[in-house]
Amino acid sequence: MKTTIAGGFALFAASLAAGAAAAATPVKLAPHRAVYDLTLLSSSGSRGVDSAKGRIAFDFTGDACEGYALSFRQVTVLQSGEIGERVSDLRTTSFEDGSGSSYKFKSESRFGTGATKQIDGEADRRSDGTVGVRLAKPKRDRLSVASDVLFPTAHMRKLIEAARAGETLLTARVYDGSDDGRKVFDTLAVIGRRIEGKTDLLEQVARKSDLDKLARWPVKISYFTPGEGERTPLYVMSFELFDNGISRDLTLDYGDFTLKGEMKQLDVLPASSCKR
Repeated sequence: MKTTIAGGFALFAASLAAGAAAAATPVKLAPHRAVYDLTLLSSSGSRGVDSAKGRIAFDFTGDACEGYALSFRQVTVLQSGEIGERVSDLRTTSFEDGSGSSYKFKSESRFGTGATKQIDGEADRRSDGTVGVRLAKPKRDRLSVASDVLFPTAHMRKLIEAARAGETLLTARVYDGSDDGRKVFDTLAVIGRRIEGKTDLLEQVARKSDLDKLARWPVKISYFTPGEGERTPLYVMSFELFDNGISRDLTLDYGDFTLKGEMKQLDVLPASSCKR
């Protein structure tokens, strides 16, 4: 019995040491291009979506030294007996400083036959700690947002750091320039235990890119309008997150319907020599 207890403590201490070492290693996000095919997973509520299909194209480059550039496009075709066919098309580009101190963004979105909505702006952390936003579109404006906000790539790095450390929850305010460029999201991320094995479930393109050799965790992020008390999330995103920032097995829950995203293409680009 004493040997068993001692062995248990030794394993526990070793796991703590391994976790501390992983947490101390800087997060290196992999430059990559990925394509996900979207299909309808479930539907409920008044919108009555009968079928859905679409695609996400994701192009992420850069590093902590030079900053991170993202090009994203999501096209979704919704079909129902009530509304017929509706096509939504969202295109965004952004650039985030490697330290998370500045963020530039542009987006164009269109739903059905409606007008194209454009957003163009930039955000910076000021010397007093506040975050200032300058919008060029949809109209010129200046505003301040919560000083503790994270920009998207900084949020992703925080998620990986939390997962490595064995944390199960991460709350953060996130600003990504979406909606009209004025919205800040309260987010709650639930991080599951590290997925051991099960590499046979990975897509062929993931195994070819050696993702089966990396740590990965199930993550579920709920996005809320800032406020107090119980709130219904605006939407919920679930995925498996790899240690290098690549995601697979997407689920996008918009409330009335949920889409599933399956990785169909992945090109991992050469890593930079950045030491940060």
